[in-house]
Amino acid sequence: MKKIVFFFSFLLFIQFAFCQPAPKPYGPLPTKGQLNWQETEMYCLIHFGPDTYTDKEWGYGDEDPAIFNPVQFNAMQIVGAAKAGGFKGIVVVAKHHDGFCLWPTKTTEHNISKSPYKNGKGDILQEYRDACNKLGMKMGVYCSPWDRNSALYGKPEYVTEVYRKQLEELYSHYGPIFISWFDGANGGDGYYGGAKEVRKIDRSTYYGWKDTWAIPRRMQPNAVLFGDVGPDVRWVGNEAGHAGVTSWATYTPHAPDEGKEPSNGYTKDYEGTEGHRDGKYWIPAECDVPFRPGWFYHKSQDGKAKNADSLLNLYYQSVGRGACLDLGLEPNQRGLLNDDDVAKLKDFGNRLKNTFAVNLAKGATLKASNTRGGNQVKFGAANLMDNDRYSYWATDDKVTTPELILDLHKNKTFNVIRLRENIKLGQRIDAVAVDVWKNGKWQQIAEATSIGGNRLIRLPENIKTSKVRLRVTKAAVCIALSDFGLYNEVRFPQPLFEDEHAQTALYDTTKRPELISKQFAFTEGASVDKKGNVFFTDQPNNKIWKYSVDGKLTMWMDNTGRSNGTYFDKEGNLVTCADEHNQLWSIALDQKVTILLTDYNGKLMNGPNDIWIDSKGGIYMTDPYYQRDYWARKKSDLDGQRVYYLPKGSKQPILIDASLKQPNGIVGTPDGQFLFVTDIADNKLYKFSIEKDGKLSNRLLFCNQGGDGITLDERGNLYLAGNGVTIYNPQGQKIGHIPVPEQWTANLCFGGVNKDILFITASKGFYKLKMNVKGVE
Repeated sequence: MKKIVFFFSFLLFIQFAFCQPAPKPYGPLPTKGQLNWQETEMYCLIHFGPDTYTDKEWGYGDEDPAIFNPVQFNAMQIVGAAKAGGFKGIVVVAKHHDGFCLWPTKTTEHNISKSPYKNGKGDILQEYRDACNKLGMKMGVYCSPWDRNSALYGKPEYVTEVYRKQLEELYSHYGPIFISWFDGANGGDGYYGGAKEVRKIDRSTYYGWKDTWAIPRRMQPNAVLFGDVGPDVRWVGNEAGHAGVTSWATYTPHAPDEGKEPSNGYTKDYEGTEGHRDGKYWIPAECDVPFRPGWFYHKSQDGKAKNADSLLNLYYQSVGRGACLDLGLEPNQRGLLNDDDVAKLKDFGNRLKNTFAVNLAKGATLKASNTRGGNQVKFGAANLMDNDRYSYWATDDKVTTPELILDLHKNKTFNVIRLRENIKLGQRIDAVAVDVWKNGKWQQIAEATSIGGNRLIRLPENIKTSKVRLRVTKAAVCIALSDFGLYNEVRFPQPLFEDEHAQTALYDTTKRPELISKQFAFTEGASVDKKGNVFFTDQPNNKIWKYSVDGKLTMWMDNTGRSNGTYFDKEGNLVTCADEHNQLWSIALDQKVTILLTDYNGKLMNGPNDIWIDSKGGIYMTDPYYQRDYWARKKSDLDGQRVYYLPKGSKQPILIDASLKQPNGIVGTPDGQFLFVTDIADNKLYKFSIEKDGKLSNRLLFCNQGGDGITLDERGNLYLAGNGVTIYNPQGQKIGHIPVPEQWTANLCFGGVNKDILFITASKGFYKLKMNVKGVE
């Protein structure tokens, strides 16, 4: 009898375990179209039209269609370049604000049929559609609601008889459409059929968005609709291409004015950067950013498209934060992407493809602290290793902070961690941490928030370990994790020897730096003014010297607070690290001193060492501690050596990095996207991304060499002072070395009338070297 009872009890246990239902969905959920969009990850927004020929970003609406004649237009070249870059779709700007339609529409005479392109028989939309079909790419459309050409704009008839009919033509002739793109262009000055006036509309009601959205819902039911208020995909709130470090797929749009209905162009768009944990709707973010500085082609911007490093950085800040990346492409007047743009896209695509080709976690032994109902087949951790985004590891309802250990069986090297949730069940996980087994114990290497459809954690340097542990530290409900990957980002290898050809291209390698003077105790802080004059400090002697463009060396100022690093601001003031007083000074041309900074939260700075000033006037500053014999104090007031940011006009700096042992040299890129900082104590140089608020993210090891001052040339090469001058290309490859006959090279900058002379402060000497490239400071 006991055996029978036990047998039936066992059967009941098995039945309960393997009939355990799936977790209940949590919060708002994605539609089929939104899932398709999430899997797309990257697509390109293509701006091409009259503005391409007028060198404008926004046409007025009076442009003659006769100017539009791209005699070499090749949709296959444009779409093929996007595909080579790893992008899975395009969004065609079918009509921009100037009102010119790239298809033969019946709604307006201002269209391609009135242009000389293919004798008025051209159809750019159809050519893109055909190219997408051939290349297996998705296609979306954007038709600007604002029309500066139409005489009807501002009247109800424009919306009903022009705009909505244009949408109907696009959806009926050029589908299937994966995304219909809307924005907040809401009127202003324009041609308006010859009226040439300013027209304003009620941003909340004019376009009747709900009725307008009903058109794609009916005609392209699987397409997502993008806009400031969604309703399927939201604008991230910036055109810099990045989502918030925390980025929720859930969102509730709010109008700027209380009680009003939010709409495109009429929201608190800054809320789109992070979304809302308690958002009412599933509206994930799209991150849009132009490839070149402008959305349309401008010849002056040739060669200025983002390189693979910049694109990869944007990928981690968008796709890696659960959003999609929408990169703007700019065909030229011939109707082609420039060769340089095509090459950069291909380089980025190869880097991306090679990085994620091998999941180093596959083959690992997985040990989960909990599996839902004990059902390893349906809910086990092994589901993390397949290629299905919707099979998943789930826990019992009461288990919201589980752990997972991956035994890799041998040491493996990685620097990228990928996590994904099964978002068909909602966004459930708030935060995670990742540990590795090192020196006989677990050590945390990373943490992240808002996992969602995709979370990429890019580590600042490679990690080598045989075991990895994932800890879910906070979740709203039981987890449903679908992916856990470890990847080794493909970077250019560090060559054993300098690239002689690259070095020769930078300067005449038969030449050596020319000594200008050796009358100093210790030179530091080289910086250049707008005219090309170079200023530098003789720190022990408490002086600042000037080397003018006409070759004259003069002592410019005495009693300089024993200034160290220096940099000129936009107003022409020399900002200096006044080491004697642990302050930042601004010195005007008449040598009047203004104290910019004295302390951090009431405590004396260690000793500001080097600075870089961004385009907004904010000051980035390293603050290491070097005991000086002219200080009364014998130890630091602060508990660390850090990097700070002082916004323009502020008296209190913001701590932006505390991870370096002893930060020293510092410089930023001219576009304000990246900051380089040397860690002189750890013999490393790091590259950071600069966020919109001035703070830093995505710390990456740039090269295994510390040093003192750093500067950049127009090609993005980095010059590092220390043992002479070492030159690195933008990928972190060592491409050259300039020997300097001194014990230590402290700082450097480009100067001279053409900014093509490298000036070097080195111990007791001051040197110069003619270059074949120019500086960018």
